[in-house]
Amino acid sequence: MKSYREELFFETSTRRQFINITPQVEAALKKSGVREGLCLVNPMHITASVYINDDESGLLADYEAFLERLVPQQGTYRHNLTGEDNGDAHIKRQVMGREVVVAITNGALDFGTWEQIFYAEFDGRRRKRVLVKIIGE
Repeated sequence: MKSYREELFFETSTRRQFINITPQVEAALKKSGVREGLCLVNPMHITASVYINDDESGLLADYEAFLERLVPQQGTYRHNLTGEDNGDAHIKRQVMGREVVVAITNGALDFGTWEQIFYAEFDGRRRKRVLVKIIGE
């Protein structure tokens, strides 16, 4: 069995941003040489998420609005009493999830219709990394 590891790096100019990282993950898959297996993608930070959905601007705006209603940035968070200001970002990450695992079939990510991989940043403006781990034959 082959194993391949790559880190992707992102630095957003805004606090929150959704980035389609499917092309970068597909490039890592190609480098891995794996034809059948699994691909794990997860952020290495506790205020970011990786998820799968459609790359449609209205949906991305809906996510932003939903998360801000559910967990407002200006809300009251005990975590912020530590001197941080990102209590909302930690909770938004939990809502959106930590990672995704995608099947690899015939050397390609085995997606459903419209599925894409996204990096969701909830406390940006600094460099962060995403792990891509690929295993298989």
